[in-house]
Amino acid sequence: MNQNKKDVSKILQELENHIQEYSYGKSPKELYEPISYIMSLGGKRIRPLLTLLAYSLYKEEYQKVFTPAMAVEVFHNFTLMHDDIMDDAPLRRGKATVHEKWNANTAILSGDVMLVKAYDMLLGISPDLLPECLRLFNKTAAEVCEGQQHDMNFETMNTVTEDLYIDMIRQKTAVLLGFALQFGAILAGAPKEDSEKLYNFGVNIGIGFQLKDDLLDVYADKEKFGKQVGGDIISNKKTFLLLKAKEIASGENKVSLENWISAKEFDKVEKVNAVTAIYNNLGIKNLTESKMQEYFDMGFSQYENLKVPNQDAYQTLMMLTKDLVNREK
Repeated sequence: MNQNKKDVSKILQELENHIQEYSYGKSPKELYEPISYIMSLGGKRIRPLLTLLAYSLYKEEYQKVFTPAMAVEVFHNFTLMHDDIMDDAPLRRGKATVHEKWNANTAILSGDVMLVKAYDMLLGISPDLLPECLRLFNKTAAEVCEGQQHDMNFETMNTVTEDLYIDMIRQKTAVLLGFALQFGAILAGAPKEDSEKLYNFGVNIGIGFQLKDDLLDVYADKEKFGKQVGGDIISNKKTFLLLKAKEIASGENKVSLENWISAKEFDKVEKVNAVTAIYNNLGIKNLTESKMQEYFDMGFSQYENLKVPNQDAYQTLMMLTKDLVNREK
């Protein structure tokens, strides 16, 4: 394991200890236990890690900002708890979702308290930085909710353009990654220009990540992916791949695609294979990879323009991001 990976592992372990030791409240236990439960399910902790690494670009002792960084993770998990109710999802990270383990009303109320606790965690920020951090946090939180609503709206829309889709994933997924980086830089007293570059870096990389998720859902190695390949095809989810296919398909491909989308009863494996074959005919994989790379390139060009004091932290954050970009699951 190289030094950068060791650095990330060390920070992640310290962060995880901080998350697990934090007390959200005790009574009534039905309100607080679901919060501890969803926070104990793990996950990659990418968002608070980005905050800590961005802070480390400018200052040492990242441990000082564990609690504000954790606020980003608590907010993220609050959105997941409520998303799971909306999607009626039975599992989260391989375990029962909160609304399944308890009930939907408990999950709604516990999620509400999570948002309150995220604000509590921000209150330790230096008073001269708090107003700006709260303003940016609120802007980001509203955009995440806007993105979720757009995604739900798409389910009943006949036509969704590429631009609309990109903007939806920017809001739903990417802005929180951008904020996590910008937040860490602001907490460390970085120049405003740098914090904005880090925000743009995170947003562009985040859009690329979501496009990669769309791609992996169809083209991932089943052994590495860890979940059903083709789930988006089965559910007619409006991903970049499907929207692009609908836009450019003609003749036989168009007829076949529309037939599979409108089919009420079908063999799942047959549908996945047939729609994947249409994507192959239309070169959808290459088009998606090209669009994904466009956003990754934009993100890294922002990052490479930074002039930061801590070059070790710079390389660590670069390595982490490139590992995420190159993931296969």
